[in-house]
Amino acid sequence: MASDTSETDQWENVEVSRDGHVGRITLSRPEAMNTFSTGLAQDLDAALHTLDEDPDTRAIVVEGAGKTFSAGIDLSEHGDHEAKSEYEEWVTRMEEPFHTLTEMRTPVVAAAHGHAAANGIGLVAACDLAVADEGTQFGATAPKVGLFCMGPAVPLMNALNRKRCLELILTGELIDAETALEWGLINRVVPEGDHLETAMELAETMASKSPTAVQMGKRAFYEMVELDYDDALEYSNERFAALCTTDDAHAGIEAFLDGEPLSADEWPET
Repeated sequence: MASDTSETDQWENVEVSRDGHVGRITLSRPEAMNTFSTGLAQDLDAALHTLDEDPDTRAIVVEGAGKTFSAGIDLSEHGDHEAKSEYEEWVTRMEEPFHTLTEMRTPVVAAAHGHAAANGIGLVAACDLAVADEGTQFGATAPKVGLFCMGPAVPLMNALNRKRCLELILTGELIDAETALEWGLINRVVPEGDHLETAMELAETMASKSPTAVQMGKRAFYEMVELDYDDALEYSNERFAALCTTDDAHAGIEAFLDGEPLSADEWPET
């Protein structure tokens, strides 16, 4: 894992830095278990957009400060609203990062530890890849407080099969990291404390490849999963043809045929 931070910025509720071509976002409300306050949700969304628009950022890692990844929505804000329209506006702001994660071009890896509950498990599911240390607990816990994880259910239903998604959201119970791996919610379980290093390694692996290919490929994936089989193949053909015309394809293929594949810093500038 790269250790030199070349660029650092900070919002009130998240910290943002970049190591080489990998951006890093840290949820920074450890005293509140990194729950989604309105401010954290807005800062997270802004940070994702900022790194996605940075041409030098090719992959992003999201982690949580302190003892946990994220324990869900900050319930202390519930009493700030009364009308249904006010609650709808409130929760829409909370779920905006879930939209952004699938619409942005840059791949994102969640590095989870402690607890990933309610909006925390939704964030893990919405990220493209996810790593967790072996002590992590995951759950759609909102029924325990009279609510329901409807927003987190959307990325969860895309990450899990129906029965497992329904078990999480209907029972509100926690599952451990090994179960989350078995169910397909995460990609790796690692020894306690190794979640960030492993997530950074995954991010650096993606960042070493063609940035144009990875970015176009991610966008194509999220388009194709919504299409019927034949339409998805037709769309993939169009996107692959477009990729073939790019500088990355020309340079990458030429280097491969010459026996010297391009390194991370040798890809054409976009």
